[in-house]
Amino acid sequence: MKALPILLLACCVPVFAQTDENLKINKTQVIGSHNSYKQAIDPLLFKEFLKKDSTSARSLDYEHIPVTAQLDLGLRNLEIDVYPDEKGGKYANPKGLEMVAGQKPYDPQGKMKQPGFKVLHVPGFDFRSHYFTLTDCLDDLKAWSEAHPDHTPVYITLEVKGKVATVGNTEGITAKDFDDLDKILLEHLGKAHILLPDVIKGKYETLESAVLHDNWPTLKEARGKFVFVLDDSGSKRDMYIAGHPSLRGRTMFANALPGTPEAAFLIRNNAKAAEIPDLVRKGYLIRTRADSDTREARRNDRTTFEAACKSGAQIITTDYYQKSTHFESDYSVSFEGNTYFRKNPLF
Repeated sequence: MKALPILLLACCVPVFAQTDENLKINKTQVIGSHNSYKQAIDPLLFKEFLKKDSTSARSLDYEHIPVTAQLDLGLRNLEIDVYPDEKGGKYANPKGLEMVAGQKPYDPQGKMKQPGFKVLHVPGFDFRSHYFTLTDCLDDLKAWSEAHPDHTPVYITLEVKGKVATVGNTEGITAKDFDDLDKILLEHLGKAHILLPDVIKGKYETLESAVLHDNWPTLKEARGKFVFVLDDSGSKRDMYIAGHPSLRGRTMFANALPGTPEAAFLIRNNAKAAEIPDLVRKGYLIRTRADSDTREARRNDRTTFEAACKSGAQIITTDYYQKSTHFESDYSVSFEGNTYFRKNPLF
């Protein structure tokens, strides 16, 4: 029999039984979804969008099943984008609704008029979501978790969209938004459902030191938990860390730079980056991507996914855990046996 390519072998190791509860979470590998909340752009609006900017429109031509249905399938990573909306109503009237008549109703209950964080991708065009508000999403996650108390940990990358407040733009994101976000996560999920940075730091001098000493919990210790990471860099990340060395008292991990006290959970979107295996072996949790902007799916190209598998990145995100219903393609992402969880091939 002809030998299988090395990359394919890396993605086809036997599925690891989830019953080995002594395996540490950084020694596993999971698949999850990108922009997990996203619904399709209304067909009438999409047709108009395609005329104006076909490249951008094609990159957004995907959608997801409801979040809890994804979890039921076995996906163990979600991505949520939030927009601060302290007064409410900021995103209640997307301009895309005015461009084309006959679109399906949007927000009949008026949830976008309520104060609080809103969940959507791109205001104006790609605004349809399984959830209007973050609190509704968290309430569903908690209910699902309590109905499945032994579930393996669910990783959630959370990005705060918008510009940071400046002297000339006082309407932008402030430190208060991050404090409010932490508070909402704790209020709606409960501390018992979240794996906190302080727990990982434990007795070590810094969070990074704990990670480099393999202080992640076992699957048994992490069952029923959500693990949040702030998927922001630069000034937003710095704002979240400020006053919280090693993320003391924070609810989320941060996409901090290796070599800093807060480094534990890193975002590396390029699955082919040579640094990923070394970072994984050192103890960091890594999130990478199998595909983006519908490109791989349209070409039925699995090479990026195969690279992600081989890299050992613990979290691999995709828009295609199921085949596209928007265009012809056989592309979909899963491990052997149509599963989304396995032992990490680097260990």
